[in-house]
Amino acid sequence: MNTISNSIFSLDPSYVKQFQDHLLTWYNDNKRTLPWRENQDPYRVWVSEIMLQQTRVDTVIPYFERFTALFPTLQDLAYADEETVLKAWEGLGYYSRVQNLQTAVKEVCETYAGKVPDSPKEIAGLKGVGPYTAGAVLSIAYGIPEPAVDGNVMRVLSRILLIEEDISKPKTRVIFENAVRELISHEDPSSFNQGLMELGALVCTPKSPACLLCPMRDLCKGFEEGKQNELPIKLGKTKVRTAKMAAGILAGEDGRLLIHKRPSEGLLANMWEFPNTEYVGENKNAETEALGSYVEETILASVELEERAGYIEHVFSHLKWEIQLWQGKVRFKGENLPADWKWVRVDELEKYPFPVSHQKIIRLIKEAIIL
Repeated sequence: MNTISNSIFSLDPSYVKQFQDHLLTWYNDNKRTLPWRENQDPYRVWVSEIMLQQTRVDTVIPYFERFTALFPTLQDLAYADEETVLKAWEGLGYYSRVQNLQTAVKEVCETYAGKVPDSPKEIAGLKGVGPYTAGAVLSIAYGIPEPAVDGNVMRVLSRILLIEEDISKPKTRVIFENAVRELISHEDPSSFNQGLMELGALVCTPKSPACLLCPMRDLCKGFEEGKQNELPIKLGKTKVRTAKMAAGILAGEDGRLLIHKRPSEGLLANMWEFPNTEYVGENKNAETEALGSYVEETILASVELEERAGYIEHVFSHLKWEIQLWQGKVRFKGENLPADWKWVRVDELEKYPFPVSHQKIIRLIKEAIIL
């Protein structure tokens, strides 16, 4: 049916025609009603694809609706206050995605007169737009037959075409992109790429694929050889580092809480958080000494940590935070806090964008478990 040689696919034209017919018929009959499918506005398609990276569709729907209500046009997002944008994204994680998106839409406004580029080279030059996002926007919004290959699509095609290459290797993506270029419908590339995505979401799922219900079953080499549950092959795994953290719910003399804004670069850039630091050791003295020293040295204050108030875990793709929470008081010695620190009342916390781990701390505070 197919051969792989130097990452180039060769598929029989009759097979390609059957593949397109089966997939497009199934998609048109079974596609879900989703808010970003209401039209082919490139901006809305772009926002949805950024949100859907590493996030489930059901989770994204309310975020997408709120986000596009706040920023209905590309121009609205481009010139919005960054903190307002981060707050609208709060809970989705991977905050650099929305920061890159805002930078990119501003470039579209200023370089492309507010029109999302419809050429592969120009759209790929925008910040945060990788090959998948570029292919998705070009095909879905503009009807250009470009591949949109993510992990979902690689899983589907590895089974149907029996591609036994390690999908964790970057070079493997080229094999799948070439396969899509051979297979994609030039008459309806939008439905074709969305059909592959939908098939992976509803039928050809990561575990227990519903092969008996699959419209591609008769064309599926993996099913024919009984290998569908062994594919895709993914050998490389990201090593996750564990960081022991101590975080403080620290009140000033007037009862307001101390919060801190993270740096503008790096993990969770420009998000707000409760004072925290990494520590080394196995006892509470290691926690309190590290946290107390960090706050005292950073803002010139005296810190009294009174009691341990909880424990929170949060896992990133490459990092696990094990956060010990401490309740305490702060006596500020200076006249003004540094610009990236604030005193806030509990009822003001909702105004600021916090990462998920620190939203959990806010919930504890509001449930009166602490303070």
